[in-house]
Amino acid sequence: MTFPTTSPQVSEIENNRAWHNLTGEQTLEILRTNGETGLNEAEIVKRKDIFGLNELKETGGRSPLMILWEQFTNIMLVMLIAVAVVSAVLDLKKAEFPKDAIAIFTIVILNGILGYLQESRAEKALAALKQLSSPKVRVIRNGSTFEVAAKELVPGDIMLLEAGVQIAADGRLLEAQNLQIREAALTGEAVSVNKQAQKVLPEDASLGDRINLVYQGTEVVQGRGKVAITKTGMDTEIGKIAAMLQGVESEPTPLQQRMSQLGNVLVSGSLALVAVVVLGGVIRFGWQFFESLLETSLSMAVAVVPEGLPAVVTVTLAIGTQRMVRRQALIRKLPAVETLGSVTTICSDKTGTLTQNKMVVQKVNTSHHVITVTGEGYAPIGEFNGVSESDPELQAILTACVLCNDALLQNKAQEWSILGDPTEGALLTLAGKGGLYREALEPKSPRLGEFPFSSERKRMSVICENAQLGLGDSTYLMFTKGSPELILERCSLIQVGAESQPLTDEQRSRILAQNDEMAGNGLRVLGFSYKPITEVPEAEREDSEEQSLVWLGLVGMLDAPRKEVKEAVALCRQAGIRPIMITGDHQLTAKAIAGELGIAAAGERVITGKELEKMSQNDLEGEVDGVSVYARVSPEHKLRIVQALQKRGKFVAMTGDGVNDAPALKQADIGIAMGITGTDVSKEASDMILLDDNFATIVAATEEGRVVYSNIRRFIKYILGSNIGEVLTIAAAPLIGMGGVPLTPLQILWMNLVTDGLPALALAMEPAEPNVMKRPPFSPRESIFARGLGWYMIRIGIVFAILTIIMMYWAYQYTQATPEIGDPGRWKTMVFTTLCLAQMGHALAVRSHTQLAVQMNPFSNPYIIVAVGLTTILQLLLIYAPPLQNFFGTQWISGTELLICFGFSALMFVWIELEKLFIRWFMTKK
Repeated sequence: MTFPTTSPQVSEIENNRAWHNLTGEQTLEILRTNGETGLNEAEIVKRKDIFGLNELKETGGRSPLMILWEQFTNIMLVMLIAVAVVSAVLDLKKAEFPKDAIAIFTIVILNGILGYLQESRAEKALAALKQLSSPKVRVIRNGSTFEVAAKELVPGDIMLLEAGVQIAADGRLLEAQNLQIREAALTGEAVSVNKQAQKVLPEDASLGDRINLVYQGTEVVQGRGKVAITKTGMDTEIGKIAAMLQGVESEPTPLQQRMSQLGNVLVSGSLALVAVVVLGGVIRFGWQFFESLLETSLSMAVAVVPEGLPAVVTVTLAIGTQRMVRRQALIRKLPAVETLGSVTTICSDKTGTLTQNKMVVQKVNTSHHVITVTGEGYAPIGEFNGVSESDPELQAILTACVLCNDALLQNKAQEWSILGDPTEGALLTLAGKGGLYREALEPKSPRLGEFPFSSERKRMSVICENAQLGLGDSTYLMFTKGSPELILERCSLIQVGAESQPLTDEQRSRILAQNDEMAGNGLRVLGFSYKPITEVPEAEREDSEEQSLVWLGLVGMLDAPRKEVKEAVALCRQAGIRPIMITGDHQLTAKAIAGELGIAAAGERVITGKELEKMSQNDLEGEVDGVSVYARVSPEHKLRIVQALQKRGKFVAMTGDGVNDAPALKQADIGIAMGITGTDVSKEASDMILLDDNFATIVAATEEGRVVYSNIRRFIKYILGSNIGEVLTIAAAPLIGMGGVPLTPLQILWMNLVTDGLPALALAMEPAEPNVMKRPPFSPRESIFARGLGWYMIRIGIVFAILTIIMMYWAYQYTQATPEIGDPGRWKTMVFTTLCLAQMGHALAVRSHTQLAVQMNPFSNPYIIVAVGLTTILQLLLIYAPPLQNFFGTQWISGTELLICFGFSALMFVWIELEKLFIRWFMTKK
């Protein structure tokens, strides 16, 4: 017994990445291992030192403490903290309780916690990846078979595979007996792969075509195998995905970028205005009024910051998530709600998203008939177009579909499903549409023998009794299915009607042409034949028995498109969103599905993984605008495609369900995982999960995203228009000779949180506009002030201020002249009340920028009526309820004074409605 005496170096392993391009013997030589005896203990210890443990390693991310600290570096919160500190100093200097400072600090802390809760979701994608590794593995070491922990594997170990095993490392097959492996987690394709150990493949073979390799995280469906482990830990394909996942940096969403921009503008504008007011006040009144001017500045700073905005935005996004759940889209990260509205490109996987993830027979060709088959999924409901169901040629091939089959068709709780290979399940469904079922046929014609399918033979045969099948008068029949070319080679007869006739060269050529046409249309094609025999043959006579067969026909199947997806794709295009298919499937299949759904036009170029390998990133960026289908791609290709699209200025949503999709899901602006078929890895890397795995749901979610963004803009212009009015009013007070600051910081906080906040939340409930999905998406990089919103806020803020300043000047003169009616300082309460009530009129008018309030259905958003009524009542309580009056520093005002406040407030509503009439008139003059 011989064991390796030297270890391969890391460089030797790294320099031999194309293991599929090597024979098993060459692989063993490079790995310095023995296929029969494996490694000895001393060598295993050495290799552990060289290569480390077979596990995925996690790189450090932000700690929870760091995330919390970053919330308080927000520029608006920093300014509020500074305001709170100065306010506290001034109050303590006057020996007053610092309630303003405490209120401001409370708001700062609440906003910081709110931001932390949004950002602190732990990254669990890597943990989900780690779960894909089997905990125990059977290996050959020291010439004996052992079961060891998966993390103990090293390159050069000899791993044994059998049905049900989860593969724990990447490796080169040395032996394979009828080995089928489900690689959906890695490649995204549902069909199991038939592995072949003896194959040596081209160096540029794509990941999905490397049938002589096995990969960590995939699962053995059937058969046995022996593998030389070539890659462990982070060097495996799963490890590369983990590295890509951790290498993808999360970019701020458009909403986060816009909120950051908004904060910078507000703070810089506020500081500039404070400087003007302080400087103007000092020039006019001298330094003796500096403290009063400082108090004015503090009120202005509090007024300019929309303290309630983060809470309103968060609640609005949360409402959006509830709407989306009702439409089968689960949002994992709140900002993704709004981000969906900015999507310009949807990159979708094919299997299960655009298609049903169920093989469905589309076409059957017999000697006389070309038959199209209708129906969806595994339900045996459909029609045969072009032939009668009782046609003998059709009945013969359907009989073969049932008997030469190892799957089961089941109906549980009115839902049809298959147990076994999806391809064989599709054949049972086809036969069921013709009235033939295993339960009825097998008792009459039991299976007496078989020649099983193997990847070398590419066919399977079964021997059944012929008592009641009606195909000739022999005792037994052998049915054979498999590769059409190989089956046809072994046929000398063809079924014509109810009889068999000699197969001519012309018929043979026509069958091959039909096969090529079906394959060119993306169908998976099987050939069927039978042979009358007089005895059940021995198992070793398969090659001699599978000769002189009777050709029955071709069956072509496809993972059929979902019926609703075509309409969804059309709606995407109408909304200015471009759908792109990125799949690991064959290019012909991908092209056929893309053409049928309207994703790609006839003759449009398809780029394959092989071509991508040869492209530089710059070359790819030059191609992405003209390519709608990518086939036979690997995980890094998906990531590169998304990055290239983003480099071209596209805002990308990426769908996926497999482990291979996770890096691209994380890189995309919106990562969308499948809820039914999706792996935990893809779900953890995503922003949104499709609960029904349906592409059409993405379009519905995009519509909701657009509605959310429109509503966010609506209440931002409401809130900030009001805030600008407040700031200008406060700034004007000392400059026109008012005796003090009209509003305290506490009163401003009340306005910003309650009288702004409640109507703003109601505005978030506005329904969708009629044209929401009939226009292109707004640029995700547009400013928050784009499309006239900035000018609107400034214009309305100035009108707001002018009306309030006029009222303030009158109220000041009036209250000073009438001390017998009440406290002379009650002018401040009148200013406070006018500002609050004017915001109610603003809220009613801002619902639409074109329709008058009287033209709008009040019940289309009843929340706004409730919010305005409730806020008005609360404001009156602040004036007339003694406890609230004392806390907020308000004064009692008379009924006449209150009516004057209502009157000036109503002018704000009137102004906005008149603006709408002017805009209408102006548009008719164009």
